Amino acid sequence: MKPIRFSPPDITDLEVQEVVAALGSGWITTGPRTKELEQRIALRVGTPKAVCLSSATAALETTLRVLGIGPGDEVITSAYTYTASASVVHHLGAKLVLVDTAPGSFEMDYEKLADAFTERTKVVIPVDLAGNMCNYDAIFSVVNEKKDLFSPENPLQETYGRVIVVADSAHGFGATSRFGTSGQAADFTTFSFHAVKNLTTAEGGAVVWKDHTGLDHEELYKEYMLWSLHGQSKDALAKTTIGMWEYDIKVLGYKCNMTDIAAAIGLKQLERYDGMLARRQEIISQYNAALAPYGLDIPTHVTESARSSGHLYLLRIPGYTEEIRNELICRLAEREVPTNVHYKPLPMMTAYQALGFSIEDYPNAYAQYCNEITLPLHTLLEDEDVSYIAKSLIDCWRK
Repeated sequence: MKPIRFSPPDITDLEVQEVVAALGSGWITTGPRTKELEQRIALRVGTPKAVCLSSATAALETTLRVLGIGPGDEVITSAYTYTASASVVHHLGAKLVLVDTAPGSFEMDYEKLADAFTERTKVVIPVDLAGNMCNYDAIFSVVNEKKDLFSPENPLQETYGRVIVVADSAHGFGATSRFGTSGQAADFTTFSFHAVKNLTTAEGGAVVWKDHTGLDHEELYKEYMLWSLHGQSKDALAKTTIGMWEYDIKVLGYKCNMTDIAAAIGLKQLERYDGMLARRQEIISQYNAALAPYGLDIPTHVTESARSSGHLYLLRIPGYTEEIRNELICRLAEREVPTNVHYKPLPMMTAYQALGFSIEDYPNAYAQYCNEITLPLHTLLEDEDVSYIAKSLIDCWRK
C-alpha cells in the first residue's frame, strides 16, 4: 500500500497544462484567467460578484477594511477556529471578542453571541468549520435582535443598518444548506483555496457577497481591487492599453492580488469540483460505516437540509483527555497513519493569551478540542486506505 498523506493537493494534467498555457501566454500576474475564475465562482455560488485574492486571510481582512472596520470597533468570532479568523481584527486595530462554543458543538453558542454585542459591535465572523455551514437563522436572529445597538460610521454600514455578518467559510466552498450555497447565507463570505483545501490554487482565496438593497456591486468590486493593489486606481492589465499609463494612489492599500498562474489551477479544479465533492462524501460514508458501531462521536456531514463540503473529518473520542488523545495520535503515526487536530482553541495560544484571553473562560471549546482527532480526508485516498485508517484507529483506540 502506498504511503498515506494527510491532505495532499489533487492535481492532474488538466491543471498542469493550464498553468503551462498561462506561463506561455505572456500574462502571469492578475489578468484574464483571474477575471474568468472570479466570474465562474460568482456563477457557481450564485452571487453578484466574486473577488479572487492571494488568500482567504487577505479576503477576510480586505473585507473588514472595505467595511471600514478600525480602532474603536468590536468584531466577534468563535474561540474555536484557526488564527486567521481573528488575527485580521487585531491587524485593523479593532477589538477582538471571542465567544465560546455551545456545549457539544463546534459552533458558537448563540446565546453567548447575543451577550457579546455592544454599541461598538460592527461585524460577526461565523466559522463554517470542516465545511459545515453554521446556523445562519440563529446568527441573523441575534443580529436583528440587537439592531438598536448598531451605530453606522460610513455609507456602506448605513446600507446594512445592523451588524454585518462576514462568514469565514475557508472550509466551505461547495457546501449547501437550507440557506443556499455557502456564499448565499452571510452578507459576505470568504473562501480559501490553499494547498490543503478541497479546491486549490496553491495559495489563494476569494470573497463573495449576496445582494442587498442599496449595494452598488460594481463600486464594491472596485473597492476590493483598490485595496488589493496598493490603492492603485488601475491594475496592470488596464495600464497595458496604449497611452493609459497614468494612475493614482487613492488609499494606502495592500498587495494581495491573485495571479493568473494560481487562477489557472483554480479554473481546472473548478471543472472537476463536483466529482471531487462526491468522492469526499463517499469517503465520509465509509468512515461512518466503519466507526459508528464503536460509539465514537462521528461528524455529521449530511442532513435532510444540508450537505457539507466534506473538508475535514473531525472525530471525537468520548472519555479521552488531551493527553490520551495525543498518545493515540503517536500510536497511529507508528502505523503510518497521519492525523491532525482541528483546532486548538485560540485562548490556548500564546499570542491570544497576551491579549488577555484565557481558556478557562471557554470550557465548551476546550471540551471539544481535548478529545478531537482529525482523520485524513482527501480525493487521493483509495478505498483500501480508508479501511486501513479506520481499522488502525480502532486497534490503537482499544489498546
